[in-house]
Amino acid sequence: MASSLTCTGVIWALLSFLCAATSCVGFFMPYWLWGSQLGKPVSFGTFRRCSYPVHDESRQMMVMVEECGRYASFQGIPSAEWRICTIVTGLGCGLLLLVALTALMGCCVSELISRMVGRVAGGIQFLGGLLIGAGCALYPLGWDSEEVRQTCGYVSGQFDLGKCEIGWAFYCTGAGAAAAMLLCTWLACFSGKKQKQYPY
Repeated sequence: MASSLTCTGVIWALLSFLCAATSCVGFFMPYWLWGSQLGKPVSFGTFRRCSYPVHDESRQMMVMVEECGRYASFQGIPSAEWRICTIVTGLGCGLLLLVALTALMGCCVSELISRMVGRVAGGIQFLGGLLIGAGCALYPLGWDSEEVRQTCGYVSGQFDLGKCEIGWAFYCTGAGAAAAMLLCTWLACFSGKKQKQYPY
């Protein structure tokens, strides 16, 4: 099977896929922020949440429903900062995934990834990582929303966790983006084979 990638390019393709998968899984999972409410663990992502309070009519009290899901609508996301974070991070993950899948196809298709295409792909990866990094930087701006304050002991604020903790999915998303920006972008410059010159 012919490949359009150098040995470095194959490493770049595999690492690109790993970085994209890490960022995408972290983005999708609702474990960016951990806290508790009514004695039950609660976690948030950018557009998903686990455990939420509902009013129990039969007992006339608030109870926690322990299940995960998306917010009912985009406007249901607790803060404007988290809505922006969702869009920016989602775009960044999409770019990383697009480049990773193209790179993997380059392992099987000859003359798909030239040196110039590799460099452009590296630039797209850098942009994707930058967008995800911007999303991760925006996320703490939403910690002052009412939903988060209820979960974090009413002492949280922007860049102040209160009684909450950063979850593993936040680190996972950021680490995938950082590796894509720093390592994959550099490897992409050496990924494509020099194209053959055909005399016509």
